[in-house]
Amino acid sequence: MTKPSINTLQDEIIEEFSLFENDQHAKLEYIFDLSKQLPDLEEEHKVEDNLIKGCQSKVWLISEREDDRLKYKADSNTAITKGLIALLIRVLSEQRAEEIAKADLYFIEKIGMSQFIGSQRSNGFANMINKMKLEAAIAYKDIVS
Repeated sequence: MTKPSINTLQDEIIEEFSLFENDQHAKLEYIFDLSKQLPDLEEEHKVEDNLIKGCQSKVWLISEREDDRLKYKADSNTAITKGLIALLIRVLSEQRAEEIAKADLYFIEKIGMSQFIGSQRSNGFANMINKMKLEAAIAYKDIVS
């Protein structure tokens, strides 16, 4: 079975968050629930090299390449951050490297994420996205060369 496109997955997330309208507490609860669904990363991967720099919390991210697709795994020491990376993994994991590198992640603005995460966490979230896209760009370059 083929995984839905990045945009299809983003649209699904936007629709899910629309159910909460302007209830920031409900949105946070949903993100906490997402954190519980993301499998824990094996301890051997919780090393300095896999830490995303600039995050308020500790966030470990690894990627595995399968043909022209990347599969991401991540973990965090806080539930909200783990929920945020779970959203990114839902959208980007198992997609083609080229598509990940070029993705416009419009769902972030559409769900009003900046309204319920502070500026420090917002910077960390941007660093998570940048790391995932950078790994995809490197993988894509490797694939085409």
